[in-house]
Amino acid sequence: MNKLIPTACLALLGAAGSPVLAAGQSVDTAAPAPDAQKTTVKAAPATSGKTDGKTSEAAPVAQVSVTGSRANDTDQRRLSTASKMVFGREELDRNGDSSVGDILKRLPGVTMGGPPGRGGGGAVRMRGLGNGYTQVLINGERAPAGFSIESLPPEQVERIEVMRGPVAEHSTQAIAGTINIVLREGYRQKDIQLRAGDNISAGLHSPNLSLALPGQSGKLSWLTTVNAMTGRSHNDSDSYVREEDLAGKVTREQNIHTGIDSRTRGMFLSPRLSYKFENSDTLTFQPFIGINRNDNGSDTHIDHLGGTRPAEYARLRTASTSDSRFFRAMGNWLHKMDGGAKLDVKLSGGASRNDSESLRHTFDEGGATLRTFNDVDNTRNSNITHSGKYTKPIGKGHLFAMGWDVEGAQLRQVHVAEDDGGALFDDSGANLEASTRRLALFAQDEWDITERWSVYLGLRWEGIRTTSTGSASEVENTSRVWSPVLHTVWRIPGFEKDQVRASLTQSYRAAPLNDMIASPSFATYNARVSPDRSGNPNLKPELAKGIDLAYEHYLGKSGILSASGFIRNVDNLIRRVITERPTNQGLRYLSSPQNIGSARTSGIELEAKFQLAELVPNSPDIDFRSNYSRFWSRVEGIPGPNNRLDGQAEQTANVGLDYRMKGRPLTLGASYNWTPPLLVQTSATEASAAGAKRQVDLYGLWKFSANNQLRLSVNNLLAEDYVTARYYTAPTGYVRTSAHTDPTVGLRLEMKL
Repeated sequence: MNKLIPTACLALLGAAGSPVLAAGQSVDTAAPAPDAQKTTVKAAPATSGKTDGKTSEAAPVAQVSVTGSRANDTDQRRLSTASKMVFGREELDRNGDSSVGDILKRLPGVTMGGPPGRGGGGAVRMRGLGNGYTQVLINGERAPAGFSIESLPPEQVERIEVMRGPVAEHSTQAIAGTINIVLREGYRQKDIQLRAGDNISAGLHSPNLSLALPGQSGKLSWLTTVNAMTGRSHNDSDSYVREEDLAGKVTREQNIHTGIDSRTRGMFLSPRLSYKFENSDTLTFQPFIGINRNDNGSDTHIDHLGGTRPAEYARLRTASTSDSRFFRAMGNWLHKMDGGAKLDVKLSGGASRNDSESLRHTFDEGGATLRTFNDVDNTRNSNITHSGKYTKPIGKGHLFAMGWDVEGAQLRQVHVAEDDGGALFDDSGANLEASTRRLALFAQDEWDITERWSVYLGLRWEGIRTTSTGSASEVENTSRVWSPVLHTVWRIPGFEKDQVRASLTQSYRAAPLNDMIASPSFATYNARVSPDRSGNPNLKPELAKGIDLAYEHYLGKSGILSASGFIRNVDNLIRRVITERPTNQGLRYLSSPQNIGSARTSGIELEAKFQLAELVPNSPDIDFRSNYSRFWSRVEGIPGPNNRLDGQAEQTANVGLDYRMKGRPLTLGASYNWTPPLLVQTSATEASAAGAKRQVDLYGLWKFSANNQLRLSVNNLLAEDYVTARYYTAPTGYVRTSAHTDPTVGLRLEMKL
């Protein structure tokens, strides 16, 4: 029986992935590798396995020796009452990725938006849901406005924590889950680390350099990480557009080709200082500074095939620049008190600025200039956050905590949208100011009721008040949410490596600031498939009640087989709706967000990872990892069968292998990521679609010595086109776009000095 459960789980994982394999499509993920450090861990007690109706006696409790300050990745996952997966430096370094997005796409249940091989543009999705459903934290704090994980080099990250359910001490704005990105820490690193590399795609180079400098003087320790990069890229896409009037007559039919050339330059600095006092208090200070510049040029050509509506232009040329600067400082004071109690106080603040300008010229077939569009945007964000957490042991295996979280944020924006020198909208060129005030209080109780049964109870109240002023109107929006949370884990008697998890939670998604206050932005060619966009100040937060169930079986030192399922019922669902709005240019289509009703989503998630040598004696030194997820959703008030939550994939799967050659300092690895085609009915008259995504990544690692190694990687080996489409009826029309992708070859030298 002890082997039957994991065998059945493996069979289920294989069966779930069979449609993928049958289509000739493999699957990939990078599951966590074990941390090199160990900690004292009380293992779940074994039982005698007798079934005589009496309570079986517990075997002696095993102890693991202490050699570090925290448990390894697998132990942290196993011992956490609330489900948490941890991915450390070994996992982050495995494929030599150039962006955090490329790392995230291999994690169980995580997908990235956009074409393969481009990192996803920061559109992180857990359980197929992004755009605020997935919470992204930096060192346990909400990422500030204007921050994108794509601007964060992987070398700056110490580990990534993935939590599928909300917990009270973090914001419960996590309907799909939470990804906590922990920046580099200094407690393990002793050597200076230098990494120099280059990524080549379509013949264009993107060199990068990273340097990590640790140090210690008495009770003061530090780690300074510096990254510098520059890159060039070229992207091509082809679109087909067809529109009809209500009588079925073609009004527009076009082929559109767009080429974009980009250049990016950036530098990032993240020093970390930690001081330990005589009374064991710890004070930590970690600033993060980023500078980035993007220059883009695009050239669009239209082949007008026919229709009653003439083409507005034959060619569009765009030149745009964007300069961004980001600074954030995080301070943490940990005070130890009598009786094992602790007070953890954090204070952080930061500011960012982004200045962008886009100049667009349209031309006729003879090359004469038709119209000029100019967009200038100057955005300033600042915020300060203060939080605290008091924890106190109540008894053996019983820990109570309570705390607070206060945040103030300010946005100042000047946006100019001009058409041939005149404002397109009445509020174009207006100054916009917005402020957000957030207050949260929480309490949580984590209790090992028995040696086999642990329970986490949490309650969080969170209030958000948003105000903004502009030339058009003043906006005020207030929301208050109570979020009770229950997590429990039960370690199965007689199966010391098996446990079952269950969660009952309430979470929410606050209306994004830009969705409430955004000034209108306009499309060069206004149509239902390419409308202008604006905000809506009357949005309410989405509220979700959820249930999670999971079974976990641990293999060897770092292996696991798991099967989990979830359900979320969502109220006040926010979705964009297209209407017509009068402007000084006449009627134009406008997309604005609205609360449209309720929705329900559910899914299953399977994972298997293990070292083959631990299961099969004398086998090759191979690490295997895989995961498969299947999601369902339904939005009320929208006709089916494809009335899914916007952008949620139906399935996603990953598979990966790492092979360490015996007798040679060479490691080879491969991974495969798959997401099938998707069709979503977004309203009664509109639908969107996305094609399949298949991405193969390869790497090889040669260790010259204990301190020097060379990594060669090939990402997006298949280089398949990524197809998206939008459809609408009454009147009928659609646009289909195929974005071309290229493989990326990376070479990186890693040295410890």
